[in-house]
Amino acid sequence: MTPESVSPLEAKKLIDQGAVLIDIRDRAEYLREHIPHAHSLPLTEMTAGKTVEGAEQQPVIFHCQAGMRTAQNASALMKAASPAQALLMTGGINAWKSAHLPTIEDKKQPLPVMRQVQIVAGTLILIGVVLGYTADSRLFLLSGFVGAGLLFAGVSGFCGMASLLLKMPWNRMEK
Repeated sequence: MTPESVSPLEAKKLIDQGAVLIDIRDRAEYLREHIPHAHSLPLTEMTAGKTVEGAEQQPVIFHCQAGMRTAQNASALMKAASPAQALLMTGGINAWKSAHLPTIEDKKQPLPVMRQVQIVAGTLILIGVVLGYTADSRLFLLSGFVGAGLLFAGVSGFCGMASLLLKMPWNRMEK
């Protein structure tokens, strides 16, 4: 059995009536931007056994960035919400913003680490290609090295670049 899906406008009505909104994205994503009155309970904590507290009488609405994480983990979310009714907000916070509903943003918080990895990897690959054509063909190896690192990260689940970026001073979590 899968949870029922609700649109952002339906979710807003339910929240106004007392439903509990749970943001399952990573804490850094939540701190950078979230829906007012949303509670942060990252998916990683729920899969480790943490449950939604204090929502036995009201529905629990789960959301992520675009709706994929909630859809892919529906059974774990139902378990975390039990005994309350679990609902999934379609389209996540992106759909919420598209419906012109408010969010709370803190641009001082760092970008999510995976976006940082994408920016750095894309920049290094582009530099390797440009320099490979203009300066020395051996510089194409830079693009190959970054590509191999991304392949390894996808296969193993360990991203060395993300680990390095998490140690950078701008990624210190401010609450």
